[in-house]
Amino acid sequence: MKPFWKAWERRKAQMRDAALQQHANKSMEGVPDVQLSTSLKENLSLIEQQLGNCDDLVVRRFRVRNGSDAAILFIDGMVDRNIISDFIIRYMTTTGITYDEPAANELDSTDRLRQVIRNILSGCSVLLLDGQRHAFLNNTRGWDRRSVDEPQTEAVVRGPRDGFCETLSTNAALIRFRLKDPNLRLKHLIVGQRTQTDIYVMYVDGLADPGIVYEIQRRIEAINIDGVLESGYIEELIQDRPWSPFPQLQSTERPDKVVASLLEGKVAILVDGTPFALIAPALFSRFYQSPEDYYERFYIATCLRLIRVISFIVALMLPSLYIAFSSFHPEMIPSRLVIAMAAGRSTVPFPSLVEAMVMEVAIEILREASIRLPGPIGPTIGIVGALVVGEAAVTAGLVSPIMVIIVAMTTIGSFTSPNYSSAIAIRMLRFPLMILAGMFGLYGIMLFLIVIIIHLSSVKSFGVPYMSPISPLQLKGMRDLVIRAPLVSMKRRPSMFHPPDEIRQGGGRGG
Repeated sequence: MKPFWKAWERRKAQMRDAALQQHANKSMEGVPDVQLSTSLKENLSLIEQQLGNCDDLVVRRFRVRNGSDAAILFIDGMVDRNIISDFIIRYMTTTGITYDEPAANELDSTDRLRQVIRNILSGCSVLLLDGQRHAFLNNTRGWDRRSVDEPQTEAVVRGPRDGFCETLSTNAALIRFRLKDPNLRLKHLIVGQRTQTDIYVMYVDGLADPGIVYEIQRRIEAINIDGVLESGYIEELIQDRPWSPFPQLQSTERPDKVVASLLEGKVAILVDGTPFALIAPALFSRFYQSPEDYYERFYIATCLRLIRVISFIVALMLPSLYIAFSSFHPEMIPSRLVIAMAAGRSTVPFPSLVEAMVMEVAIEILREASIRLPGPIGPTIGIVGALVVGEAAVTAGLVSPIMVIIVAMTTIGSFTSPNYSSAIAIRMLRFPLMILAGMFGLYGIMLFLIVIIIHLSSVKSFGVPYMSPISPLQLKGMRDLVIRAPLVSMKRRPSMFHPPDEIRQGGGRGG
């Protein structure tokens, strides 16, 4: 079977390359890629025609000191008007020379209409001079943007408290601020035929596997979609198994987490307009690790990881085990506990499966409602709603008290996951697991777990086995799995990412 799968992988790669060639020039395809004229009037008419005479397109005409007519174009609200007025226009009206010096930062020029349109829509200002074919592009972006703030979805106990924002250049600067390595590479890509979304692919040359870097860039460039509004678009379009419930790229708002991943040989993907960066390749075990594990002493970090593992098992299996034991295997429960459970369920008219499903669905509704409500109200409504619903259900005899306890422990256990995407996957899998437990008891649970383990063992993230270092087994990788070994003993980078430079630190007391 191996030759077949290798041939299929080659075929998929050829299909992606063909899609890349077919759609490489689709961006801005509605704008003709023609050369600008030497006539200012014709150029202004052509640009206004391509932009549909938009009301927010500002055209400021003026005359330079030598008598030539000029105009500067920009989108209202996307530029800093002070830079345009105080530097560009004032410079041009007080000098008689052509605009061949940088009156604004990052000056560039082009004679192609498509490039002019794209820069205007990206927030740049474009200067046109009568008698000159080239348009001068000025980086005068200045729209209101959210400043760097603490991450909203990843609470910080110890460590840096700055998080990514919606500005791509700011996010890249936050990474460079921490990783002052000349080998840090940044590749600029544009995805989305209409949104023209800027994307940065960042990696450390000499640490990241060139094959993984190439594959990530190739998949991103092969994307043919009209718009990319968030990094979730990229995540879904480039992952290996789109139908898998488990996330195959790691998302984060924390720059320190991205830098730590880059130092391991991974690749970071930043998308303009979102504070969530993507990290690839991703491993299943990494979703239950936190950057704070490395900011605390190793035995504290190990205890925290053990708590997360226990919480993961509780969040996934506790309701199913209750259903299986109470419905099919009551002889496995201690006698006193059986009597207490029977007394609590004496007034419940539903089987344990229906009882658990009703409570789990109610909790999910309350959880979703608390997220959508305004910030100060949401958590309060969630807590009060859970207490009121639970107490009312027990009083009415619809559910047993032990079921309320089980659902509460399950919900709390799902909150311990540092990654929101992995927590959602566990919440989704809990429902089919409960159904199988209600139909077949412990046999249904074992069957479901076997299927999940087989699936996880077969998933790869950009060629890296998803269950590394467990499958395939790598003993050296076990130092940073559940047990976090002392930093002095972790002298090499994780080998599953195939870093060209495997040495992370030199000699030390650890030998």
